[in-house]
Amino acid sequence: MRTYTNVKDLGDLNAAIKEALEVKKNRFGYKHLGENKTLLMVFFNSSLRTRLSTQKAGMNLGMNTMVLDINQGAWKLETERGVIMDGDKSEHILEAIPVMGSYCDIIGVRAFAQFENKEDDYQEKILNQFIKYSGRPVFSMEAATGHPLQAFADLITIEEYKKTARPKVVLTWAPHPKALPQAVPNSFADFMNEADVDFVITHPKGYELDSKFVRGAKIEYNQDKALEGADFVYAKNWAAYTDPNYGKILSKDMSWTVTTEKMSLTNNACFMHCLPVRRNMIVSDDVIESPQSIVIQEAANREISAQTVIKRMLESL
Repeated sequence: MRTYTNVKDLGDLNAAIKEALEVKKNRFGYKHLGENKTLLMVFFNSSLRTRLSTQKAGMNLGMNTMVLDINQGAWKLETERGVIMDGDKSEHILEAIPVMGSYCDIIGVRAFAQFENKEDDYQEKILNQFIKYSGRPVFSMEAATGHPLQAFADLITIEEYKKTARPKVVLTWAPHPKALPQAVPNSFADFMNEADVDFVITHPKGYELDSKFVRGAKIEYNQDKALEGADFVYAKNWAAYTDPNYGKILSKDMSWTVTTEKMSLTNNACFMHCLPVRRNMIVSDDVIESPQSIVIQEAANREISAQTVIKRMLESL
């Protein structure tokens, strides 16, 4: 595996899940793969779970790990060609990337959507420049349009907690005070559409996601109806995708908050969220603190999804 940006990069999804569960049983059984190898994690944006889980995954595999915070622990980088660099950006990404590649064996990149230009965001300019110019295997630690490590961890968690062979999984929009990227819901949809689940997306009108991620998923604008009989409820906010409202907040309708009343419509569903979560906007205290909340277990599986991906990359070196 040379790149990891979406579900297709994993190949056979059932085989990937099986491999991840084996990794979880024996986290230190593959340390020989990473001996004398270096993982570089490049962050253009802040992180808690991704930073810790991915670094731990590299260490589990016997790798040296380096973390670089762009704009904090390094020069500010220019990302556009043709720019006269007379501002506060001291280095161009096209020199920085191959230099980074010369110091490591595998690179993880985290670079969020800017919400300045939809085309630029959905072309994944920063991530794709690392893939093109680093000379190293590259995986996404969340990009403008996807978060495949999170979605893989989500799928592993569903596999562990499902009570029926083909559970009903509902991705529900929920209110938030800030405009958030579509990366997490995009990747969640990407994975659920390939998994053996009954997948439903519910959101207010105007919050439709990119059709290449939604594909054949059922869209239900009535949240209560969508939640009926659900086995897993995945709550997440995202800003509008469709023009002319790209990146905008269209609603803060608190009736979409996942509450005990909402969860009572489900089949005693497990509650999921990628974290961090705005309590009593996305989800009520009583739901996230309930026995049905598996957000901590879900976060713990971020180590496993990252380790499985990095293991495959090491095996391809």
